[in-house]
Amino acid sequence: MRLAPALILFAVSGFLIAADEDYKPGPDAEVKEGVPKGEVTQYSWTSKIFPRTVRDYWVYVPAQYDSAKPACVMVLQDGGGFVREKGSFRAPIVFDNLIDAREMPVTIGIFINPGKVPAAKKGQEARSNRSFEYDTLSDQYARFLMEEMLPEVAKKYNLTKNPDARAICGNSSGGIAAFTVAWERPDEFRKVISHIGSFTNIRGGHVYPALIRKTDKKPLRVFIQDGENDLDNLHGNWPLANQQMAAAFEFSKYDYKFVLGTGRHSGRHGGAIFPDTLRWLWRDWKELQP
Repeated sequence: MRLAPALILFAVSGFLIAADEDYKPGPDAEVKEGVPKGEVTQYSWTSKIFPRTVRDYWVYVPAQYDSAKPACVMVLQDGGGFVREKGSFRAPIVFDNLIDAREMPVTIGIFINPGKVPAAKKGQEARSNRSFEYDTLSDQYARFLMEEMLPEVAKKYNLTKNPDARAICGNSSGGIAAFTVAWERPDEFRKVISHIGSFTNIRGGHVYPALIRKTDKKPLRVFIQDGENDLDNLHGNWPLANQQMAAAFEFSKYDYKFVLGTGRHSGRHGGAIFPDTLRWLWRDWKELQP
C-alpha cells in the first residue's frame, strides 16, 4: 500500500515535532524551595561599534554575589530568550539552583539581544542587525563586548578579568557568534556553549572546521549541541556542519563535548540539557582564580 504524498509529509512532520517535544526542562529549571533567588534587571544600550543600533539587555546577579570578590561572567546571545521564566532555558533559575548547589561558580549573567536599527520613518519597522552581528567572521562582536558591554556592566559589578572564568553562549547564529568571540579573543573568553550552531555558509562560517584543524590549538573549552533533524537549506546542513566541528575539535585535541539529539532547529534539546552542560563547562571552577 502506497501512502499519498500529503500523508507522508504529515507523518514525517509529526515525527519531527514529537522528536523535538520529547525534550523538556528538568527539575534544575524549576524554582526550588530554600534556594536564594538572583536579581534580573533590564537595560537598553545604543552601540557605537554597531552604529545606530539599539538593543535590550539583562543582567543577572546571584544572591551570593559579594562585591569584594570578582564574579565569573557568562554572556548569552539572544538574551531575551534565555531569561524567560517559561522558556526552554530559564537560565536565571538554573543559575540559582546550580550556584546554590556549588555546581557552578558565583556568576554574573549578561543576556544581550541583537541590535536593531530604528525605523527611519513613522510606520516603518526597525531593521534587525542580528545576522550581521552574529554570523560575520571577524572580531567586531568581540570588540562590542570588550569595549562596550562588559565595561558598562563593570560600572556596577566586580567582574573577573580571568578568561578561564568567562563563558559565552548562544543558539543558532548566536552559537556561532559565541564561538567566534572566543576564537578571536581567547585572552578574554575561553568557555563556549553553542546550541544548534550555524556553522554553515550564511556569512562564511562553514570554514571553521578547516581553520580549527590548521590553526595552533587555542585554550578553549567548547560544548556544542545539535539535532539530527536540524536545518538543511541553501546555507548548508546544520547536523553535518556540527559533526564536522566536533571532528575538527577531536583532531586538534580540544577540550570539547558534542551532544547530538533528534530535535529540530529549536532550543528544546539545548534547554533540556542546559544544567548538565553548565556542570560540564564549569566542572573545575573551584580551581579558578577569578
